[in-house]
Amino acid sequence: LSRAYQRLWESSHVTLQELLDQEQPLLEPVPDRERQSFQYRLASLYLHYLGLLRRFNTVYDQMVQPQQRRLLRRLLDGVAGRVLELKDELVRADLCENPCLDRVLQDLKLTPADLEVPIPKYFLLEQSTAVRERRLILAEILSRLEPESSQKPCPLRECPLGMHRTEAILLVQKAERARQGRLRATFMREIRRDEEQDRRIREDGWHKFSQCQAAITIQKVWKGYLQRKRTQQDRRTEMEFIGMLPSPNQVEHLSIISQACLWEDVRRLRQVEKEEEFRAAMVKAHDSLAETEGPDMKEKMKEQIRQWFIECQSVIGPFLLYPQVPNTLLTLLVSTTLGPQCTGPSPHLTSHFHKGEKVRMELEMQVRLGPESVLGRSDEVDAVLQVLPSKCIPMISAGHEEYLNTWKNRCESIHPSQNYDSETLREEKRKEVELEIRIQVDELMRQELRNLRLVVDKEEERPLRAPKKTPGKKSGKKKEKDLTPNRSVESLYEELVISGLLRKSESVALKDYVGDFLYLGSALSLAKKLPMPSLFDIRQNVALYAVLRLGSPDIHAMAPLIRSILLVGPSGMGKKMLVKAVCTETGANLFDLSPDNLLGKYPGRNGAQMMVHIVFKVARLLQPSVIWIGNAEKNFYKRIPKEDREMDPKRIKKDLTKALRLLTPGDRVMLIGTTSRPQLADIRGLCRVYERILFMPRPDYASRYVFWKRMIEARGVQPTQHLDISALAKVSDGYTPGHILQAIQSVLSERRFLQLSKRPLVASEFLGQLAKLDPVYREEEESLKDWYFKTPLGKKSMKHRMDQLEAEEAKLAKEKKKRK
Repeated sequence: LSRAYQRLWESSHVTLQELLDQEQPLLEPVPDRERQSFQYRLASLYLHYLGLLRRFNTVYDQMVQPQQRRLLRRLLDGVAGRVLELKDELVRADLCENPCLDRVLQDLKLTPADLEVPIPKYFLLEQSTAVRERRLILAEILSRLEPESSQKPCPLRECPLGMHRTEAILLVQKAERARQGRLRATFMREIRRDEEQDRRIREDGWHKFSQCQAAITIQKVWKGYLQRKRTQQDRRTEMEFIGMLPSPNQVEHLSIISQACLWEDVRRLRQVEKEEEFRAAMVKAHDSLAETEGPDMKEKMKEQIRQWFIECQSVIGPFLLYPQVPNTLLTLLVSTTLGPQCTGPSPHLTSHFHKGEKVRMELEMQVRLGPESVLGRSDEVDAVLQVLPSKCIPMISAGHEEYLNTWKNRCESIHPSQNYDSETLREEKRKEVELEIRIQVDELMRQELRNLRLVVDKEEERPLRAPKKTPGKKSGKKKEKDLTPNRSVESLYEELVISGLLRKSESVALKDYVGDFLYLGSALSLAKKLPMPSLFDIRQNVALYAVLRLGSPDIHAMAPLIRSILLVGPSGMGKKMLVKAVCTETGANLFDLSPDNLLGKYPGRNGAQMMVHIVFKVARLLQPSVIWIGNAEKNFYKRIPKEDREMDPKRIKKDLTKALRLLTPGDRVMLIGTTSRPQLADIRGLCRVYERILFMPRPDYASRYVFWKRMIEARGVQPTQHLDISALAKVSDGYTPGHILQAIQSVLSERRFLQLSKRPLVASEFLGQLAKLDPVYREEEESLKDWYFKTPLGKKSMKHRMDQLEAEEAKLAKEKKKRK
């Protein structure tokens, strides 16, 4: 089994090398007339990286060797960050949150299953202990908050309707007598029917058949029954073979699953054991190298720097100031200038030493703001058609080179028990020890250089001045003033739970948000029709924008920063379910800042500021965290309705905006808003707070079909030929998944479930329940679409479509003129 995953790792690196070769041409600008080919290349690269992410995730989950797991973890995070970068580039190029990838899938011979975003399992495994502790603390606080009345036994004298106990008993007895009477009447009706059938048989003269004719008739009926049964069995076997029907052997399926789970638990234990052994070996190797090779490294570095002092003094005269540069840069300078062929410091090296502080600031700026801050951005048109430099490619390339140099040609028989490699470990620790000694040597040589200057120049000792900072230029953002400096995190956490601002999230998997792929996206685009996102696209966007970013600090630091998401769609589309799924998949805390939940809490202007401050402070300290705002339009009302004036929904608007701006790439905190009436809000303020707006229209036919089938199966009912799911998907056009689920729950009651063996389920049973529900009318959805196209991305998309139509009309007009 391990060899199979080793081969999967090797083939993944072959694919990775091909993808790295395709990265450089993407950095070249592309003219606007080649937009479609540019989008196609981006989509192809995105799909390949997505497949690579799935493979690395599988190998990392199955690998036991600790050093290989660490390399795989870096590669997994790097590829995940690159997927998010390419998704951002696709959105900028296509001017749409849901680019149509069906044509690219067909050309690459892939299936919609290859578009599924894999969620790494280590998101929850690595923080399982912390999540369990938080749940216990939350459960303890909530148990203390339960009112005493709920702990007392509920009296049976009175029912919820205020009826006396005797009256309730009489009512139950009456209902039971009526039920028994109906059963007795049904039984008598069946007896009379059987007697009537016997009477008719006697009158028709059943004895008119001869014995031979009766035998032939029985044989004919029996042979027909056997053939129909055999044909039905063959058809079912064929459908199971091609995957159109589930296997009936559930016992074998369950045994295979249980055995796989058992092996998974054993593998997890082995991974933990090997990791603990490796950590102990790391400490031991570090101490051993520091004790045996450390003194020699230290003396060699000191001799090299002393030699540089003497050469510098002989060429320039006075001793230079010791550079204030990062250790890595100083190591590079010393290693490149103090070789045997070097006779003296170059002017270029001297200028580097004088401008050490400037180099340090530039390096810090590159680390903090990324390569874009140094390279600069072009205008808007060029940025759309040119991929920005990636933060993840250097990390991926370094991991790929490490694999090629260290692990590619390593024979697996050397480590059959998946133990760590001691030689590789010593090489890594030797570099760390060298960097630590470099810091000590820098301090010693800085003091020695100060003494040499005093002796040679015969001057009084003066403290070296730190480089002056230019006034008015402040690096970084303003720090938020801590309004609760003397409060512990535990007390703030308990306060939020008591006030109802921190809630327990229900366990919901993201895969439970069922929906199918949009198969006709490219065809609709060619027909000049705007394709709407399917439930499948919504699930993928939530996985990309929220789950992958919140699940890993490394991915969050490398990926384009997204602080907030707004889910816009009719009621019943599953917006709250997606919020709960994000918390479940990442182990995040759930904070509720919905306007309806803030009524009467933290009153006054200072109270609102304190509330937002405490929520964001606890969210940052206990990250990952999700801050949910239901009915998000209320925070940005154009006009506050009379019924909402009491809650003052706009009181946290300013503080919320300020708190969001203070979130940095290291803060795994995300604001997720949900709304079904965005038209009531000020669109500028709403779009200023929420960086990504995901529109959720009514489900299409494919998503409705899949949803009906999955939800009926989830209730324990296997669809038969009597149930026409296609007809249900057609008649439920306009209904949301919430409506469909409500109809299924109403029909498939416990009593109806017991009757399935005698009376199979049919589609007509659901029509009555659907008729009682109000669908999403076309006017409501068109209103939401019109609002969405007023957002910044919607405006750009509509403008681009209008430009395309005008260009095509001009082209047709020119062709007509030529024909005339």
